[in-house]
Amino acid sequence: MRFALLAAVLVASPALAQKPAKPAPAPHPGAEVYQNICQACHMANAGGGEGAGKIPALAKNGALEAAGYPIMVVTGGKGAMPWFRGLLTDQQISDVINYVRTNFGNKYKDKVTPAMIAEMGVPAPKGGFREQ
Repeated sequence: MRFALLAAVLVASPALAQKPAKPAPAPHPGAEVYQNICQACHMANAGGGEGAGKIPALAKNGALEAAGYPIMVVTGGKGAMPWFRGLLTDQQISDVINYVRTNFGNKYKDKVTPAMIAEMGVPAPKGGFREQ
């Protein structure tokens, strides 16, 4: 019995001495907004699509280089894209724009801030969310 206990301790010792694994990095704060709202039209891979209308790809999109452009589109809408000002907070809008601008083959390093959304964004409409 003592031998079995000693053997078990010796076998377990190396595992107990190992460093704990690093915790997984926190997901990007804009990823949840993208997954819950944007990907319904722009697709999970941000490749866009065609059907009842043409949904532009956000992946490898040069139009996202100037931060003001996605701010104006997300807050004010464009074509079939509705506005999200008043539906999302300025923080959520800046988070999702930063997420798209740093993922899907986009590598734009300058950050969009909630203050930029407040300053540059289209004011929230009176009467709430519009449908196209």
